[in-house]
Amino acid sequence: MSIGRGVELPLREVAIRTSRSSGPGGQHANVTASRVEAVFDVGASSTLTDEQKQRLIARLGPRVTAVAQDARSQTRNRELALARLQRRLRGGLAVQRPRQATRPTKAAVRRRLESKRRQAERKQARRRPGEDGA
Repeated sequence: MSIGRGVELPLREVAIRTSRSSGPGGQHANVTASRVEAVFDVGASSTLTDEQKQRLIARLGPRVTAVAQDARSQTRNRELALARLQRRLRGGLAVQRPRQATRPTKAAVRRRLESKRRQAERKQARRRPGEDGA
């Protein structure tokens, strides 16, 4: 399972558990274990580097879990759970670029101040003639 640039996670590191689903299926759901839970133990992974493990633990915790019980079939729920786990791990490993500080343009500042001035005039016009701003 690919979870990022050059990071390939073997399925043997993902524990798959099944149980009875509360989802669709009627009587069928009462007798089949169609709910699938995919659990990845970050600390026990031999694939990830220490830096990647630290990033995942900080963002998602020591165990990353994904559950699927949307479909009637266990096979489909297994696919969904693995896809959700993959999406969570990708998001947890993503390195966010630092924000580049910017300044508003002169035109933007002028528009903002003009808008504030118009709003103040509008409110001033609503006041009774004898009222003062204090």
